[in-house]
Amino acid sequence: MAANETDQTLTNRQGQPILDNQNIKTVTNRGPSTLENYDFLEKISHFDRERVPERVVHGRGAGAHGFFQSYGKVGDDPISNYTRAKVFTNTEVQTPVFVRFSTVTHGTHSPETLRDPRGFAVKFYTEDGNWDLVGNNLKIFFIRDAMKFPDLIHAFKPDPVTNLQDPGRIFDFISQSPEATHMITFLFSPWGIPANYRQMQGSGVNTYKWVNAEGKAVLVKYHWEPLQGIKNLTQEVAEKIQAENFNHATEDLYNAIEEGNFPEWELYVQIIEDHEHPNLDFDPLDDTKLWYKDQFPWHKVGKMTLNKNPQNYFAEVEQAAFGTGVLVDGLEFSDDKMLQGRTFSYSDTQRHRVGANYLQLPINAPKKRVATNQRDGQMAYHVDTPPSHNPHINFEPSVEGLKEADRNGKPHEPEVSGKVVQAPIDRPNNFGQAGETYKRLSDWEKDELIKNLVSGIFEADQRVQKQMVDNLTQANEEYGRRVKEGLEKAAKGDPYKSSAVKEAQELSEPSSPY
Repeated sequence: MAANETDQTLTNRQGQPILDNQNIKTVTNRGPSTLENYDFLEKISHFDRERVPERVVHGRGAGAHGFFQSYGKVGDDPISNYTRAKVFTNTEVQTPVFVRFSTVTHGTHSPETLRDPRGFAVKFYTEDGNWDLVGNNLKIFFIRDAMKFPDLIHAFKPDPVTNLQDPGRIFDFISQSPEATHMITFLFSPWGIPANYRQMQGSGVNTYKWVNAEGKAVLVKYHWEPLQGIKNLTQEVAEKIQAENFNHATEDLYNAIEEGNFPEWELYVQIIEDHEHPNLDFDPLDDTKLWYKDQFPWHKVGKMTLNKNPQNYFAEVEQAAFGTGVLVDGLEFSDDKMLQGRTFSYSDTQRHRVGANYLQLPINAPKKRVATNQRDGQMAYHVDTPPSHNPHINFEPSVEGLKEADRNGKPHEPEVSGKVVQAPIDRPNNFGQAGETYKRLSDWEKDELIKNLVSGIFEADQRVQKQMVDNLTQANEEYGRRVKEGLEKAAKGDPYKSSAVKEAQELSEPSSPY
């Protein structure tokens, strides 16, 4: 062993002790990140390859084709004041889209009634090339640093020994990650089980940038609001539906489109200036936080309609490949640590899962001209160059080869300076918004939240139970007290749920052999 390790010390695959498993290296504690993040890159690239060929996350999914049309305005202002992206500035074009809805932690054939965030990924086939807006139904996330993502998913996935999904493992991680308190307040309320895909919200979750023709940038968050209204399920109702149909959300989406009842969402954005906003008690780049509407108004900027079902599920839904790094001119990254980590991870996953040439598949290919010098690799079936191109030239620069494009506007050139560190952000405020969200829930939503949390936390170690109660109490005194009382009641022999294993044994009927 090294001098600084014991038999409990975490190391990387090279045997080197890990000194910080919570934070990626960034320029100042807000970012951006650096390419020298060896431990993170090793950790996340291995994580991306943990399942073959099923997605590591978002395995269960449904999808549909449609179109998006921009309104061309942000309030009374032309949208071009904020972004030069043609998907927003050209109001005459209906941009084709493909949307994939999904559950996050469960496998390909898992029930669609399980408590889980829902993926909401939109591929825009724009005239500038493809843009992927990859998000969830809930507007926040469990963590704010990409270094912790593999651990989060490991905790939610089945136990590596028993292959059982274990609430004790989940709450062990959550109790030690106080920034997750806000997300579990949503996830264990009725918002954790949407009624179907058509009647749920969507969100980009991460913070992005819009850039205009002058190269000026603003921070933006994206929100999809269903014109069908929003509906969620209680745990009891979800279990009844699951007993009859574990594909209900896929069936609902497919049937609605086949019947001409095309689902629609309007896209809203929130816009703020690109700086640290020291007046706030949280960092606006923190994915565990909401930007409240009363401080940062929502602006309606366009509408999406889904009007065509896939012709082949595998070719379109299963092989659809999204990435947070897939942006077009006028749309850029912020320094959001989760976004920067996801930008490597998502496309890396697709290269592993679908193959190096996944962008040649029709569902992933842009609906415009493609001309690259990329060649070969597994399953390459055409060359990405126009007929007029000299096929001998697959490099640039060259007197005959492909040339760089002219810029459409001034580049956005943010100024970055500071020490390269591995450190958390300055304003974590892990519990403030969690308590506010609890207060804003209706009474029946609070009751459902407490019941679901107690049912899960009761399965955890006593130390985990205590830490969870402490965290929830810091969010809101009533919140923590009610969960504590529920756990005490369950400990006296009145648990919130019966044992399905025991019932299967006691309530089953004997049969004669044949």
